[in-house]
Amino acid sequence: MRFSVIIPVYNRPEELRELLQSLTIQSFSDFEVVVVEDGSIQEAIEVISEFSTKLQIHYIVQSNLGQGFARNNGMKLANGDFFVILDSDVILPATYFQILSQAIDERHLDAFGGPDAADDDFSALQKAMDFAMTSFWTTGGIRGKMKDPSNYQARGFNMGVSRKVFEATGGFIDPNQGEDIEWSIRIKKAGYRLELVEEAFVYHKRKNTLASFAKQAFSFGRNRVNVSRFHPEAITLVHWLPTSFLLFCLFIFVLFFMDEALFHLSLGLFVLWSVGLILSAIIQTKSAKIGLLSWLTSVVQLWSYGLGFPFELIRKIRKG
Repeated sequence: MRFSVIIPVYNRPEELRELLQSLTIQSFSDFEVVVVEDGSIQEAIEVISEFSTKLQIHYIVQSNLGQGFARNNGMKLANGDFFVILDSDVILPATYFQILSQAIDERHLDAFGGPDAADDDFSALQKAMDFAMTSFWTTGGIRGKMKDPSNYQARGFNMGVSRKVFEATGGFIDPNQGEDIEWSIRIKKAGYRLELVEEAFVYHKRKNTLASFAKQAFSFGRNRVNVSRFHPEAITLVHWLPTSFLLFCLFIFVLFFMDEALFHLSLGLFVLWSVGLILSAIIQTKSAKIGLLSWLTSVVQLWSYGLGFPFELIRKIRKG
């Protein structure tokens, strides 16, 4: 078997249904599906039953261990030569596996990471959150486009490894704190070829409210520091940029009371960034509403990450 799709699930049966439905219409069909129920109260057994005749599907129920260890257990029982790891809140385009299989063969990949995108029927807020997570104005576009695809660090919502890589490296060593980035770094250190496959994107149907989106971004900032416990080089200058942005915004507020000239200069720079971001979002999404929402989600994403990063760094220093 070419692929085994590994999907950890925690209290999200309806989300899983949409993902499984997208798997039934794939143009490439040499794959199985392994769903790992990670200690859920709302189990997905009824959803699994709906697709038992449409997909080659295996259902594993375990106590709650965290998504990293749930994926490990799924891969241990999988039959494929290549494991594709997906989050339950993604939907696949019909040509996903066809594109992925071709890229693996042509580029001789041992592992891969793929980007995320927003589908046309997503809500305005979902599209704005997608922009905030993928735009040049916020993340530098590092989640979806890179000059050198070998520099990519795969994310657990859309990544994959060969059976050989899994057996050699042992899979995830952390349940849920940047575990995907940590494994990506370890895979490369072991000499395996992991690259971004830009065309193998998924539609990431985030169910976040603005508040939960902020909480998630705060966790992302903390997770980067957690990865540095295993790989000190995981923190680079770019990871300080959200914190710098947060401090710059606070600096503007302070200057209002202290230095009128510097206040206007700093505020002007913020306005230029805001206008550039909004116009870029409007052009990309063809919607003024989403453009304005993208400004809000981008500020929330940067501020939250920018707060989570030093928060965890201070905790790390205190623990020694």
